[in-house]
Amino acid sequence: MRVILASASLRRSEILTEWGVAFEALPAVDVDESAARGTAVDVAMRLARDKASSVLRRCAKEPGGIVVIGADTVVELEGDLLGKPAGDAEARAMLERLSGRTHRVVTGLAVGSRTGSLRVASETSEVTFSRLDREAIDAYVATGDPKGKAGAYGIQSKGARLIAGFTGCYYNIVGLPIRRLIGLLPPEVLPASRRECGCEKHALWRGGLGCGREGPAGRGGAP
Repeated sequence: MRVILASASLRRSEILTEWGVAFEALPAVDVDESAARGTAVDVAMRLARDKASSVLRRCAKEPGGIVVIGADTVVELEGDLLGKPAGDAEARAMLERLSGRTHRVVTGLAVGSRTGSLRVASETSEVTFSRLDREAIDAYVATGDPKGKAGAYGIQSKGARLIAGFTGCYYNIVGLPIRRLIGLLPPEVLPASRRECGCEKHALWRGGLGCGREGPAGRGGAP
């Protein structure tokens, strides 16, 4: 079974590799992320589905079994969706808004094959930022770490120093809630040994379900 990640995200690739999933990356090229509208959950699930569908269409004539994984992560603060900053000035503005406040991180997932319908779900975590002064924000922006990251930070990298704590799934905040994804993938594409995610052992974890467990942190359904 050929597994395709419909994303150019190095972070998502690293998570799949860490969990022993053999895959190849083939980013969707015809999805307009700026056109998506609605709640954070609606937008994340719609874009994940569009990305998976795009790659499935591109691979329609290729032989063999194919499973495509689409994913999209959005940051939501008081109803506003924060995407990837266009530059340093926008990154600073986002971090100033997040300073000292709690926001939601939502990842939409879509898994599909050429022989079945897409399976779609989402995962939600909450992240609380420490109060940041201008010097701390400028120092972080100067590292270049905000580039290409929703909300202008990465919890898995230098952005961890900005965070007071999080609830729910750590991998979701990075960009790919692996336990939720495992529930969508065919068993034959998974490694023989499945490890626990270990979110509860993270120094910044402050509780919550997440990690693919049943509860309000996730949502699934047909497209």
